Amino acid sequence: MKILDEISRTLSEYLLIPGLTTEECTPDRVDLGAPLVRHRTGEEPDIRIATPMVSAIMQAVSSPRLAVALAQAGGLSFIHQNQQIEDQQAEVLAVKRHKAGFRTVDVAVAPQTPLGDVARLLAATEQGMAVVTQSGTADGEFLGLIGLDDFHLERHGATEPVSSRMRTREGLVTASTSVSLPEANELIWQHRLNALPVIENGQVVSLVLKKDCQAQQTYHRTTVDNAERLRVGAGINSRDYSDRIPALVDAGVDVLCLDSSDGYSEYQAKTLEFARNKYGDGVHVGAGNVVDGRAFRYLAEAGAAFVKVGIGGGAICTTRAQKGIGRGQASALLDVVAARDAYAHETGTYVPLACDGGLLNDSHMTIALAMGADFIMLGRYFARLDESPSRKVQIDGQWYKEYWGEGSRRAQNAARYGQRGQMAFEEGVDGYVPYAGSLYDNVEETRAKLTATMISCGSTTLRDFHRDAVLVPVSAESLTQTGAQIHVRRPAITDGEPSVIR
Repeated sequence: MKILDEISRTLSEYLLIPGLTTEECTPDRVDLGAPLVRHRTGEEPDIRIATPMVSAIMQAVSSPRLAVALAQAGGLSFIHQNQQIEDQQAEVLAVKRHKAGFRTVDVAVAPQTPLGDVARLLAATEQGMAVVTQSGTADGEFLGLIGLDDFHLERHGATEPVSSRMRTREGLVTASTSVSLPEANELIWQHRLNALPVIENGQVVSLVLKKDCQAQQTYHRTTVDNAERLRVGAGINSRDYSDRIPALVDAGVDVLCLDSSDGYSEYQAKTLEFARNKYGDGVHVGAGNVVDGRAFRYLAEAGAAFVKVGIGGGAICTTRAQKGIGRGQASALLDVVAARDAYAHETGTYVPLACDGGLLNDSHMTIALAMGADFIMLGRYFARLDESPSRKVQIDGQWYKEYWGEGSRRAQNAARYGQRGQMAFEEGVDGYVPYAGSLYDNVEETRAKLTATMISCGSTTLRDFHRDAVLVPVSAESLTQTGAQIHVRRPAITDGEPSVIR
């Protein structure tokens, strides 16, 4: 038995001391870009993200829809692994079919489909347009387009067929698959289009939308691969990895990550060894979670592409209460960062760190990055948003999104926690988080806060922030003065919507 001579500290227990803000510290010069995978020091990594935020490997968080949105905002999602291999593979494929600015066909209908059915399909998928094909499937012969601007149910009737209101192919401007995104956008503006179908062999390969063209001017940090397809990650486990990894690689996954509450194990080392022997440096596999330097070095030497830091600090996690293991997130980060830097100095290889857990607000992200984390893995943050896969519900006039941990009974992820078959106990809970709106809006706000803090500390890159940040522990009394000291009234949420949507 050994007792460490320290107090286990959280991110809440530290504040940043402002540094000199020079004339060069302006928002347009701040670079939040971060390496996602291991690389030689002084060289560029194979994968880099412009926004240092990734989504947690959770059923309630990482859907294809959220993965697309987060990639467009400069981050990256990890599709959860608590599902059949073929289902996870299909979700990865759904994201990889998206090229930057080019959308896959989400809704396809036949000419005889009633307008009422079209309206319901578009509402259910939150889309504004459907492709009309002979078969009513996305790969059918292209006949035209129909959108919400083309009909009104009170005027045209829910039983009228699509053919009565569709815009036929003959009257549409289309493009071939050789068209570039700038050329497609130019056609949209030149011909005043709201959509440009990209056609090959009589089928719609993709759509370029006017609203996406406008969005690209705001969200210009999209995470893409060399073929301009959106990047996406996926979770794996240390049990069926020999089947799951090849399936996900075939689907085009960009990076994998072992999903475990405690990653300091020979099981993870064997999984990393399998990937390395089969694919060499061609497949990146992150590992974790860890809370000290010993565990980091073990996984780094086993070939981890990055290492996740944090046990028991998540908003939905009860590992510490149930098993008595873990460490305050700040203490864990400081120990592992020191080990990472020592490993980089000794070997010339830099292994990025993900801070996973212990992040209650945006300021905690800033503290974690200042302490040396390269990027942040978030569950609750993304679960609150429109793009997460869980239901939006109304409770006592307030809107929430459902949220549950991978260690909860709802997830039934017994094998992840070493409990074969029926779960003997839970390491997570099932609940709700306050609804917060659009991913794009929230990520932009968080980026603005991170940028403003770095400017106050005199840094324009995360690497400079790691090197120059000055932090100070705060007392219990200081913590009580951190927030507003008056009662802040919140505006009332408008009633009148259904209690459950989506």
